[in-house]
Amino acid sequence: MSYFAVTRQAGPGWTDGKGAFDQPGASDHAVFMNTLAEEGLVLFAGPLAGSERGRIRVLLIAEAQDENEIRRRLAADPWLLSQRLVTTSVESWTPLVGAEQLAVTSPGNPPAQG
Repeated sequence: MSYFAVTRQAGPGWTDGKGAFDQPGASDHAVFMNTLAEEGLVLFAGPLAGSERGRIRVLLIAEAQDENEIRRRLAADPWLLSQRLVTTSVESWTPLVGAEQLAVTSPGNPPAQG
């Protein structure tokens, strides 16, 4: 498994003048993303620079076999299907500082018993 930095942003289906939590389908998107987190694909996710109040920009840190797995799994996102969000990049990411914390919290590596 490898780590990836994924960037997404508001797409042509985004409703201008509404923040992220007021967009149509916000609850469905949240359920979808929470499911990906529970399954261990998405480790961290959130809007950048307070963009949740405007045209959102989002960073995801994901763990997957490859870029294709991430794109395939994100393809079912209700906000991607409605073009409210678009995925702008999926890049391999090698954590250096703090990497041991990711290894401990990753679904494949249960937390150390102390």
